[in-house]
Amino acid sequence: MDLSPRATLEADAPAPVVPPKRKRWPIFVLLACVLIGGGVIVTKFLTNALNYYCNVDEVNVKANCDASHNLRVQGTVAKGTVQHDGQATKFTMEFNGKQMPVVYEGEPGGLFKECIPVVVDGTLKDGVFIGANLEVKHSNTYVAENQTRLSEANQEASVCSLQP
Repeated sequence: MDLSPRATLEADAPAPVVPPKRKRWPIFVLLACVLIGGGVIVTKFLTNALNYYCNVDEVNVKANCDASHNLRVQGTVAKGTVQHDGQATKFTMEFNGKQMPVVYEGEPGGLFKECIPVVVDGTLKDGVFIGANLEVKHSNTYVAENQTRLSEANQEASVCSLQP
């Protein structure tokens, strides 16, 4: 058995065809654009989704409870402070002896009244909390997960309703 390599003597054989190099940079540019766009969308979503939950007494005291963040602030509507001017509702929220003025665009309606616990979503500007969303009644899930917060708020409300 002969295992030596054989030499081909075909001089007339055509040279192998090498396909031209394809320009792949447009694919990489498109991929980079998709990744950057996706990163921007995710970053914006996460930034807008962050609402730090604070009590009135924690605003500008606790980490992440300052004017640089969107906040969810819990407190009790102080007795005698609710004012409606046709466009906005102004009131004062209090918790653990601290008070905060609130301006809520529109009429809260529903169960909103003095001496009840509320949660207001919004931003703090010049010492006034500008509310974008106001919640009066908590869901059963919230009650189950935050019983301590609710019992503290209800204690504040009972003190408020006893005041003359």
